[in-house]
Amino acid sequence: MKKSLLNYLGLFGVVSFLSYTVAVIFSPLAYPGYNWLSQAVSDLSAQDAPSLGLWNQLSSLYNVCEVLCSVVVCIGIQSENSKLLKIGVYLFAIMEFVSAVGYRMFPLSSSGYAGTFQDVMHMIITGIVVLLSIGALVFIIIAGFKGKEYKSYSICALVALCMMLIGALGTRIVPESYFGVVERFSVFAVTGFNASLGLHLFFKNDLSKGKNNDKNINKEDTKWWKIKFIQDHTTSKLYI
Repeated sequence: MKKSLLNYLGLFGVVSFLSYTVAVIFSPLAYPGYNWLSQAVSDLSAQDAPSLGLWNQLSSLYNVCEVLCSVVVCIGIQSENSKLLKIGVYLFAIMEFVSAVGYRMFPLSSSGYAGTFQDVMHMIITGIVVLLSIGALVFIIIAGFKGKEYKSYSICALVALCMMLIGALGTRIVPESYFGVVERFSVFAVTGFNASLGLHLFFKNDLSKGKNNDKNINKEDTKWWKIKFIQDHTTSKLYI
């Protein structure tokens, strides 16, 4: 099946995931003493972090591709009949915008939590992102239960939601020396689910089908008008 441009644009989600993963893995190299077991990913991009420059370089494709992916997925699901799925995807796209803009405006002022206004706003943005993410995932999970054709969306959303819960609960349960381990479940849940939405769009077939159907309809209409013209023309000759 021939794929449309919209199908290929879904791969932005995979590019975003890879960019983020590379940044998380390699940015600590520019941060002497950074311990991924106990420190959050956001420490790598704090304003005073020595790894900030490398983080910005490695994650340069992360935010832009993540937002682009969420937008094209919103366009790609217009042919779906499930309102729950659409609401979930729309909420997820809004979350991506809030995340991309909010964290750029209010990065942590220092590793950990310094308690400044900027840090407070960073935590507020995090709260909004978490609420929108959970709401979006719940809608998509329910859509999968109501329609078998959306089961794969539902499974991916359920996995992402479980990862977020592990991260949220784990940071309160495990010792501080392992805070960074469980925190990574939460951060990778979102970017991973975004990649899954992009892959769903990439493998979606009815995007190109719609165009082909329109072409076929136009051809049939053209044939019908030709036949009608010939019939009318023949009839007029008989009358003469």
